[in-house]
Amino acid sequence: MPRRDARRTAVEALVRIDRDGAYANLVLPKLLAKSGLPDRDRAFATELVYGTTRHRRACDWFVDRYALGDLDPTVRAALRIGTYQLRVLGTPPHAAVSATVEVVPRKARGLVNAVLRKIADAEDAWPSDGVRLSYPDWIVERLTADLGHDRAHAALVSMNSAASATERDDGYIQDQASQWVAAAVGARAGERVLDLCAAPGGKATAMAATGATVVASDSRVGRVGLVVDNAARLHFDRGALQPVAADGTAPPFAAHAFARVLVDAPCSGLGSLRRRPDARWRIDAAAPERLALLQARLLGAAAGLVTPGGRLVYSVCTLTVAETTSVADAFTAAHAGWTTIPVEDLALDPAWEPWGSGALLLPQSAATDGMALFAWTAPAAGGQEQGGDHR
Repeated sequence: MPRRDARRTAVEALVRIDRDGAYANLVLPKLLAKSGLPDRDRAFATELVYGTTRHRRACDWFVDRYALGDLDPTVRAALRIGTYQLRVLGTPPHAAVSATVEVVPRKARGLVNAVLRKIADAEDAWPSDGVRLSYPDWIVERLTADLGHDRAHAALVSMNSAASATERDDGYIQDQASQWVAAAVGARAGERVLDLCAAPGGKATAMAATGATVVASDSRVGRVGLVVDNAARLHFDRGALQPVAADGTAPPFAAHAFARVLVDAPCSGLGSLRRRPDARWRIDAAAPERLALLQARLLGAAAGLVTPGGRLVYSVCTLTVAETTSVADAFTAAHAGWTTIPVEDLALDPAWEPWGSGALLLPQSAATDGMALFAWTAPAAGGQEQGGDHR
């Protein structure tokens, strides 16, 4: 029974994610590669792993109502995928229960059967939005405070759906939101452009496709390797796309060397939780403020690399005020002579909405990652500027 094997693969992946701290997007492809499952059942296993991981808190709320005491990791993983099928996918109870029972050790089958049958008949009666939507309470509270209840609720619901795969003309798979960010940089043939936090290289390759020469920098050598691989796969030579390992807070580039600089900064990722299902359980509540400090340093360092009259673009795949408008407003205040580029001049899709001096793309607006974007024009030659880090 292939579907039994798909469930067994899903259980193994969930155990590794929960018990061993593995990343879903890394461990699942490896398990599928050695599974021998046909494409249809690989897709089913992927749905179980990603969906159950997104809905883990809601699943556990049901499981813990009826399964008392500590559970073996394999048993808990099986109960989670059974609950996900029953309560989210709407799988008929006889199919979800019997098939899930088959993938646990014989000694646990009675327990799994009994608990899942109770869950199949249970009423919801959710204790909180955090449980119902399956997010840590702090994420619900933070987005509600920053976006307002209705927009935050819609964003959280949207990010519980599966991420879509968008293929560019060159065959690269990249979320549409990221494609819009790369386009907003406005790279042109013959220009020298810097992508300061480039890995895995999606935006860098998109900008290089315009005919610009793109320096794709990242702080970790291993991640620069991803840029190298993607550039090779898309047939860019080192003249068009130049991967570099460098600390973005102290970039080793000449001052004013780039016509355009993109700072797609490390962030809490609270806009990309549909694509990174386990991230909601890894991010801590202090992350937005902690990362905002890094974002400000990256942006300040990048400013000194832009040619007079050139463009600086800041983007993050998150939705918090701390990492978006607060960072952008602080940069503007510290850099006299820099001009904020109006949203309408960035030719963004209408799904983007004004957000402070920049733009915000909510995940529910176009079924994409959530993103924020801000852009500035550097002072013209001879113009005055204050503040910033121009190393």
